[in-house]
Amino acid sequence: MMMVKFPKRYLIVILTFVCTSVCYIERVGFSIAYTVAADAAGVNQSSKGTILSTFYYGYACSQVPGGWAAQKIGGRKVLLLSFVLWSATCALVPLDPNRIFVLVIARLLVGVAQGFIFPSIHTVLAQWVPPHERSRSVSLTTSGMYLGAATGMLLLPSLVKYRGPQSVFLAEAALGAMWSLLWFKYASDPPSSQHPKATAAGFGESLLPTRGNQKLKVENGGSSTRTAKIPWKRILLSLPVWAIVVNNFTFHYALYVLMNWLPTYFELGLQLSLQEMGSSKMLPYLNMFIFSNIGGVVADHLVTKRILSVTYTRKFLNTVGFIVASIALMSIPIFRTSDGAVFCSSVALGFLALGRAGFAVNHMDIAPRYAGIVMGVSNTAGTLAGIIGVDLTGKLLEAARTADSSLSSPESWRLVFLIPGLLCIISSFVFLLFSTGERIFD
Repeated sequence: MMMVKFPKRYLIVILTFVCTSVCYIERVGFSIAYTVAADAAGVNQSSKGTILSTFYYGYACSQVPGGWAAQKIGGRKVLLLSFVLWSATCALVPLDPNRIFVLVIARLLVGVAQGFIFPSIHTVLAQWVPPHERSRSVSLTTSGMYLGAATGMLLLPSLVKYRGPQSVFLAEAALGAMWSLLWFKYASDPPSSQHPKATAAGFGESLLPTRGNQKLKVENGGSSTRTAKIPWKRILLSLPVWAIVVNNFTFHYALYVLMNWLPTYFELGLQLSLQEMGSSKMLPYLNMFIFSNIGGVVADHLVTKRILSVTYTRKFLNTVGFIVASIALMSIPIFRTSDGAVFCSSVALGFLALGRAGFAVNHMDIAPRYAGIVMGVSNTAGTLAGIIGVDLTGKLLEAARTADSSLSSPESWRLVFLIPGLLCIISSFVFLLFSTGERIFD
């Protein structure tokens, strides 16, 4: 009986999927564990927002350096080093809300380490995955974030209840160590010698649409990624890049606000217990996992069947995703039951994930050779959204306490969800006007 050979690029994509899952288990896990520990210690909402947003300061600082390091050293090596660093930090740091300095340093370190991950992943995928598989490969990889968040929301509250908040840190460190071992054993650089077109610019990149005579330059032996000069000025002044940046900012503003404050909304805004909600609290993130992969499959189908061009495919999915998400986000405070809140947040996060088949894959459309760099630039904006959104939400809620000490009225939360809803509308129009699916960087 003949054995069917499993393509190595599929294994790489699966490992990056598991990678993002573990990372988001860590992020949701800290939010859950710290919230329980901080509430027990009497920490106010503004201070909680400051600690929860500290991660994003470190994360923002390492995005562009992460893209540069992945470009120069190799995404495979950088990914392994970053995972080892954040896993070790989780294993060694005690979760004590009163030791603020220790927590701040620890969250900064975890943020810096995880900031290298997504630029490295995009560099690895640009090397391994051919253009006609990129939408679903990136969608599958990023959907790991949402499955990880769903898993964390489902399992970690019970772990905190029975084993205490510190047990979450230890469980996350163990998961990080196990993934590191798998990546070390099975990951490798792409076989360029066997596939001459599989340069560091991207496997099969000559199939991408290009402007002018850029395609001819590549086919006639343009310089490789390792020796090419990074066009920083062109990247930073490019309107298509800024279209990605704006949408990345909005996506992560909405995601991080919901990820960090949805548990508080359930418990204080709706007077519900996370433990008593059972599996329903994971539905928003499970919906993201489903819709992210639907978006990837639909995008690749539209492109490969020539139903729409790459440009129109990206714009169509991005617009549908962000407009529907904006309506759902602004509707969350209207529904005062757990079912209504779960439904609205599920629709919002699901369609935001669908929109990632637009802007989030666009890095590799316009700059396959510099996918990690462009990802680093745009993800810096996404991280700033985390800093601004998470901290601002804490301040908004603290201010709302003067009118409603329990934060149980819908007015206390209306502005929290209105801001990301409006951002979604603005960002969708920016992407419609300025994005492209053509390759614009050699």
